[in-house]
Amino acid sequence: MAELEVKELDQVVVRFSGDSGDGMQLAGNIFSTVSATVGNGISTFPDYPADIRAPQGSLTGVSGFQVHIGAGKVYTPGDQCDVLVAMNAAALKTQYKFAKPQATIIIDTDSFGPKDLEKAQFKTEDYLGEMGIDPDRVIQCPLTKMVKDCLSDSGMDNKAILKCRNMFALGLVCWLFNRDLELVNNFLRDKFAKKPQIAENNIKVVQAGYDYGHNTHSSVPATYRIESKEKQPGRYMDITGNKATAYGLIAAAEKAGLRLYLGSYPITPATDILHELSKHKSCGVITVQCEDEISGAASAVGAAFAGALAATSTSGPGICLKSEAINLAVIDELPLIIIDVQRGGPSTGLPTKSEQTDLLQALYGRNGESPMPVIAALSPTDCFDAVYEASKIALEHLTPVILLTDAFIANGSAAWKLPDIKELPAICPHYATAEMKGNYTPYFRDEETKVRYWAIPGQEGYTHILGGLEKDGKTGAISTDPENHNLMCHLRAEKVAKIPVPDLQTEGDEDADLLIVGFGSTYGHLHAAMDELRMQGKKVALAQFKYINPLPKNTAEVLMKYKKVVVAEQNLGQLAAWLRSKVDGFVPYQYNEVKGQPFVVSELVAAFENILKK
Repeated sequence: MAELEVKELDQVVVRFSGDSGDGMQLAGNIFSTVSATVGNGISTFPDYPADIRAPQGSLTGVSGFQVHIGAGKVYTPGDQCDVLVAMNAAALKTQYKFAKPQATIIIDTDSFGPKDLEKAQFKTEDYLGEMGIDPDRVIQCPLTKMVKDCLSDSGMDNKAILKCRNMFALGLVCWLFNRDLELVNNFLRDKFAKKPQIAENNIKVVQAGYDYGHNTHSSVPATYRIESKEKQPGRYMDITGNKATAYGLIAAAEKAGLRLYLGSYPITPATDILHELSKHKSCGVITVQCEDEISGAASAVGAAFAGALAATSTSGPGICLKSEAINLAVIDELPLIIIDVQRGGPSTGLPTKSEQTDLLQALYGRNGESPMPVIAALSPTDCFDAVYEASKIALEHLTPVILLTDAFIANGSAAWKLPDIKELPAICPHYATAEMKGNYTPYFRDEETKVRYWAIPGQEGYTHILGGLEKDGKTGAISTDPENHNLMCHLRAEKVAKIPVPDLQTEGDEDADLLIVGFGSTYGHLHAAMDELRMQGKKVALAQFKYINPLPKNTAEVLMKYKKVVVAEQNLGQLAAWLRSKVDGFVPYQYNEVKGQPFVVSELVAAFENILKK
């Protein structure tokens, strides 16, 4: 048999899909990890249902995992995929809309029987014709039968054997993209280190999938290679936003010389932060799974009072429930990190989907005048930097800080170069000085920054009381004096306003006809849209907000410089409203979607083109 041609590509998008129990997230994770290991740029998007376990073969139970691999920097998981793996009829029915017209489709023909087609609401047995799919683009593989044959002498029962089907599909995709199986084998042996036989059985199935593609050429004229063009020396790993957030907290505690405490309550999609931090007791990390959201936040407030780097993690509904305890940290002026992994709302809404709809809640969602810094992470890898910077602000300015991520970047992943902790910025908590011993009061402040001095309980000469009632700014005693309350409200606001944050940067054309503005996790999609428009010869720039409160000092200068500005966000206009309230005369165009899905770059380009024409 003649050798296939190996074609080199700059980028490709692969989407794995099947029942929520088919292991699509694992197959996608392994493929993205292998790609990151060889130096490719990657961006992933896990897309799974909120059902604990939908009926097998049903349309609502389909789970997907999309990964975009590139020779250089990759900004998004891709609008549509070049390769679609559909493990059953329901997956093909629901996921084909995410495939390019010329995409290669891999299906398990054993999962396209009459009952499977009926569950997926196909009307005929000619499912490809019914969907208008060219059979020449489909690799029709009896995948289930081949996995059973491969593991017939393994001693595994039928249920356990069927769980390995995802590895056959992974092997076939690895063949298609010329991946080194040794990297896959190492991943599996590490994952199943305590169950080596399970690892070896999965490795055998991956090899079988690879061999199937190699031996049959699977109706594909070529295999593909994506060579990295921007390799930088260093150690890399494929990391999700939630894991990066956990690592950022550990690094900040180490740099500040403090114990790390996380008080949390499980909630999708933030729970992985608690899971990850609970693995690192050797780093001095303390994790407590509390009985409810407010107790998670309240325990973290107590840990902050006791001198720890304290954090609490949740999603939008949990922020509502934590608000009273968070406000206690505001009035007590204690360092506390509140991580809000945003999801679809309101109420329980769309638990596994992504939105940016908690921004105004983060800014205003507490009683009284309760200003707090708000930071929004830009990508899965930026979650490390963002939470590190949030920790630095909290400890150096004695304030709670909200970090906004969302389901898209929390569950999505990218290739991350491990930082050298020696090169990370110093974190210097604003401790009470030796000169204050014996005369310390809790709200004595630095005259320039308005930051109070942090005294750790148990130190002789620094005895003090904090609480939820307003205190006298000089003595620290409970006070209902109206002038004192007015002063304290102004001081708390001034302290936050004085926090130094980097200037707002723009990318693209200096003399742009349109400035695109966004915040947080939409950075990759907006950047890709800007790149596409500039390739068409249009003059476009991008300004992405990471620091939302306080805003960068040059915000008004940047926003008022351009002829047209469009604020694009995954809500109904929350950032636009915030910017209008802070910048006199700012009246932007708006692009708003609340679909629970990431932006589609082609739709952004079309919308921005229309604005340019106006």
